[in-house]
This record gives sequence, structure tokens and C-alpha cells, in this order.
Amino acid sequence: MRISIVISALVAVLVGFGGSVAIILAAADALEATEGQKATWITVLCLSMMITTGYLSLRHRLPIVTAWSTPGAALLAGVSGTSLEVAAGAFVLAALLLIATGLVPMLERAVSRIPGAVASAMLAGVLFTFVADAFRAVPGAEALVLPLLALFFLVRLFSPIWAVLTVLAVGVPLAMWLGLAAPVWQGGLPPMEMIVPVFDPGAVLGIAVPLYLVTMASQNLPGFAVLRAAGYPVPGRSILLVTGAASAVSALWGAHSSNLAAITASICTGPDAHPDPEKRWLTGPVYAVGYAAIALVAMPLVLLFASFPPALIAVVAGVALLGPFIGSLGGALATSAHAAPAAVTFVVTASGLSMMGIGAAFWGLAAGLVLVALEWAATTVRR
Repeated sequence: MRISIVISALVAVLVGFGGSVAIILAAADALEATEGQKATWITVLCLSMMITTGYLSLRHRLPIVTAWSTPGAALLAGVSGTSLEVAAGAFVLAALLLIATGLVPMLERAVSRIPGAVASAMLAGVLFTFVADAFRAVPGAEALVLPLLALFFLVRLFSPIWAVLTVLAVGVPLAMWLGLAAPVWQGGLPPMEMIVPVFDPGAVLGIAVPLYLVTMASQNLPGFAVLRAAGYPVPGRSILLVTGAASAVSALWGAHSSNLAAITASICTGPDAHPDPEKRWLTGPVYAVGYAAIALVAMPLVLLFASFPPALIAVVAGVALLGPFIGSLGGALATSAHAAPAAVTFVVTASGLSMMGIGAAFWGLAAGLVLVALEWAATTVRR
């Protein structure tokens, strides 16, 4: 096996995990998860990446790598007043929707027919709070936050992928030097805590449906595009069924959706991984081993991150989501065809509006789709 295969796969693991683990922990905090439940969440997600990537890459002999839904975690981090048990019920329902999409191609077509501007605007609204929080963290923590933001934008000029990891690598020792953190590395496997899902009607609309939609629109569909762009066939049904089943099982331990990777997938599908496209699938098994190794140290990692100051977590999460935010906001405003619905979707979602126990992501999407329908009806009448 070429060393480039190993390097590409491990870089993808490092980027995928290090660039978004803070967002998972923010989601867990919003759902008032205990330290043990946080460690279980991360462990189960890593095991899901190991199993789904290992199976799909070996089964299809394609460089198929999976990831957790980072936009989904960002969505969860904006939820308030919801328990982990209720969220787990929503995770199960979102997983069943993924499975149904794999079984009923009409569902995938229906999701793909949601105006791209509106779907992108909803995602941009979800991500806005994280990006803004990176700058809201400046007052009172200038010595920590300002150098890290400057470092991020400097490194990003040369490598967007490594910019986030650089902030994390420099931020930890800087916080320690400033006396803002005293990380403790404690060994031991996490106490794998199962969750009994509670199915709440409000969580279906407020969590399950938005989680399914952002997972499909911002992870699976772009992931399919990455595979096609690299010249590979896309076994969409197999990917959706496997990741959907893994998501359903993961929900029983309080972990949210697994899906096809998009950004990290490009690391494993390009010529840097292997000059022969037919050999790049070997990145899959190495990627799986990398996540298996991380699963063994989930508890120490949770305790390590718990010792970081809130300002550091805010900066790491904010800069990690800046790229997706730019992409989704650009997608929302790229055309004038649905500019007003997209703008309203973004504003409603970013506002944090909550009614009848249903979160802002649903109301933002609903508002945007209603405006799209009204625009279509007005155009039809004029004709």
C-alpha cells in the first residue's frame, strides 16, 4: 500500500474530527448531556464512521468515506429546552427518513427539488450563530481570541483545510499560557450509556425534519457530487441505507446522523491519494482504522475539551463553520430567482424563533417555501 493512501486517509480523519468535534460538544451541551453521554456520543459516532466507511469502501471498491452531520450538530446546538431523550427520538425518525430515501427514489428527488437558495439559506441561518459567536467572544478575552482569528485568516490564505486545525493547535497552549485553561488528560473508556428515545411531536418538526434535510442537502448530495466529479459511480441507495441504518442504531446511544462525507471525501478521491483511481478505495479501510483509534480515547478528549475556556471553543467552532457558512450564504444569494424567500428563510432561521415547541430551522424553511409557492402562483396567474 502506498504511503500516500495512509497519509490522505489519516489527514481526512484529522480534519473531519478536529475541525468539528467542538460543534458536537456544543450540541451535547445544548441538550444538557452529561460528560459520560458526551463521550458516548463521540465514541458511537466514531464507531459508526469505522463501520460504514469500512463496509461501503470494501463492498463497492470505491473511495467512499462517511462523516457525522456537522450542519446537523450545529442545528442541535441551537435547540433549547429539549432533553437528550427527546432529541434521540428525533434522531431515530431522521434516520428512518434517510432509509426511506434510499428505498424510495421519489423522496430523494423531492428533497433535490427544494429550491437550492432556500435550503442554503436555512443552513446559513443555522450556522450564523456559530460564526458570530467567534467574534462575540472577543470582549474580555482579547489576548486569546484576536491572535487566533488573525492566525486563522492568515493560514486560510494558503490552506483552508489546515487553518482550523492550526487554531486548535495554537489555541490550547495559548490558553494555558494565559492561565485560562488547565487541560487534564485522563485515561479510561467511556461508560457507554444507552438512551431511551422519547418521541415528541414538536421534536419531529423542530429537529427530525430539519436534521434530515440539512443532512441530505449539505452532506449527502454534495458527497454524491464529489464522487461523480472524481469519475466514480455513485451507489446512492447503498450509501443511504447503510448510513441510515447506522444513524438509527447510533440514536440509541444519543448520537445524531451519519452520512456521506463531502469535504473530507475530496481528500480521499483525488490524485494525491493515489495516481490510479482504481486504488483510491484503499483510503476507506485506513480511514476506518483512524476513527477506531479515536473511539478509544473519546472520554479523555471530552474531559480535555471541557477544560478549555468558552472563548476558545467559540473561536474553534466559529472558524470551523466559516467555510460552510460562506458556501451556504453564497448559494442562498447566487441567483435572484428566489432572493426574497431565501432572505426570509435566513432571517427567520438566524433569529432563533421558536413557536409551539418547534425550532427556528423549521419555521425558516416553511416561510421560504410558502413564499416560493406564492411567487409561483403569482407568476402562473400573470401568464
